[in-house]
Amino acid sequence: MDVRPEKQERWDRRMEKPLALASLLFLAGYTVRVLAHGMDQVWLDLCLAVTLGSWGVFILDYVVRLRLSGLGPLRFLRAHLLGTVVLLLPLLRPLQMVKIYEQIQRRHDKPRLTLYARVMAYSSLTVALLGFAGALAVYQHERDAPGATIRTFGDALWWAAETLTTVGYGDVTPVTAMGRFIAVGMMACGVALIGAVTGSFSSWLIQTFRREDEGRPPGDNPGAS
Repeated sequence: MDVRPEKQERWDRRMEKPLALASLLFLAGYTVRVLAHGMDQVWLDLCLAVTLGSWGVFILDYVVRLRLSGLGPLRFLRAHLLGTVVLLLPLLRPLQMVKIYEQIQRRHDKPRLTLYARVMAYSSLTVALLGFAGALAVYQHERDAPGATIRTFGDALWWAAETLTTVGYGDVTPVTAMGRFIAVGMMACGVALIGAVTGSFSSWLIQTFRREDEGRPPGDNPGAS
């Protein structure tokens, strides 16, 4: 009997709360460093230490999962591509909370929410976290750039909402290379999230109408003449 899956499950259960806490601390530390203008350097250094320490928790988790999987580094990377991307890009670090939320919703291999409710819940949580983190990152790189239109965090939040919903009014746009790189990633995420929510909602409507039709007595067709 292969004990690796059992060890992985035990590790997953053990790391649920630490990973959730690390995600919150990372986002909190990064937020303070970006938004707290004029704060004493000692507090900024403390926030940096919290951010790096939280990142270290994710690195440790990744390394342990790699060892428990029994796979080579390349095979593990291909099998856990999203987790690798999240590990390398600090912007996506808070999205680990979505994974923790999914684990909490599952008990005894049975989700507590329906598929459609889970899609809506995960998408909403992803939009909120990604929008906030993206706004922070863009604001950090744009606020002092020559010719920038994103001068305040409010501008950055407005830009993030425009980008994730694929509206793109163009009233505020990033001008730095890093800001535009972040924008491309958020555009891609926005398209994917809208597609997931729209597809799930459409499927839910179709199933609801089908159940209603199946529940009607034979010959009871409101559309019939």
